[in-house]
Amino acid sequence: MPPPGGFEAIKYKRNLPARGPSALAILGGVTAVCVYGFYRVGLGNSEKKELVREKTWSRLHLVPLLLAESDRDAYRREQAAIAREKEIMKDVKGWEAGKSVYNNPRYRPAEQIVVL
Repeated sequence: MPPPGGFEAIKYKRNLPARGPSALAILGGVTAVCVYGFYRVGLGNSEKKELVREKTWSRLHLVPLLLAESDRDAYRREQAAIAREKEIMKDVKGWEAGKSVYNNPRYRPAEQIVVL
């Protein structure tokens, strides 16, 4: 028979301690990390845009210098070619070095040889 006053209540409730942060804390942390990440991406994008702008402007300012250098080089090569032609054709009467063999008054620069 049962003891007087009945049996003791059965302890069936789980008594587990809270482990780690709550879901709200995790959500807040993930949100903060994402906001900071997007902020850094925005800074990187603006810096990349600034670098592209700087590269474009530097190219715009360097083009006249590079064209002038190319023109000087083409003139030097053309004068050297005329000097070689004079040396080679010195025995031919009536030969004018540097004169075009075509009867066209338009100026056409000699094609530049690309050396790879």
